[in-house]
Amino acid sequence: MLIHRSRARSHGLGPYPALTGIYTIDPVHSAIGFSVRHAMISHVHGRFGRFEGLLKLDGSDPSRSEAYVSVQTDSLDTGVRERDAHLGGPVFFDSTTFPLMSFRSTGIVPLADSAFRLAGSLRVKDIELPLDVDVVFGGAGDDAFGNHRVGFEGTATLRRSDWGLSWNTPLETGGVLVGDKVTLALDVSAVRVDRGTAA
Repeated sequence: MLIHRSRARSHGLGPYPALTGIYTIDPVHSAIGFSVRHAMISHVHGRFGRFEGLLKLDGSDPSRSEAYVSVQTDSLDTGVRERDAHLGGPVFFDSTTFPLMSFRSTGIVPLADSAFRLAGSLRVKDIELPLDVDVVFGGAGDDAFGNHRVGFEGTATLRRSDWGLSWNTPLETGGVLVGDKVTLALDVSAVRVDRGTAA
């Protein structure tokens, strides 16, 4: 898909009023993935296949921008059906009872160049706690169909046990089967649906 890219001149997003507007995340061209240490020696990688989100961008004052994302927990995919069923079951996400997990931003701090710190709250099951996401602005422009898009990449690290996802089993050689630290990776393409004031 052809995209004519343009970048903001200062701190990635602003001042760049042309970015201002409301955007919806395009799940076909976006990804939400994660990795966690397995058996103390390697990492398991997975992704969520169904999610949606809304970005309210203020190109003149990025600190006024907002982000909302919801993820269907039963769309988790690690490439192993039995493991996915376990993760979606009662001891982990309990997808039947809690079909969604969600993130909402509470503040944005420009760092350097095109980097930002996105402060927010992550809700998993019935627990909502603060989570910071480090975000890099990837660019903006019109695609081949005339849609105005913005792109971002984000990373965050959390302890799953803080959100009640504490199941584990000890290994005979020492340690545990599943690490507590989880790394999240986001690759977002969003399409503008409204040119109005973002926030």
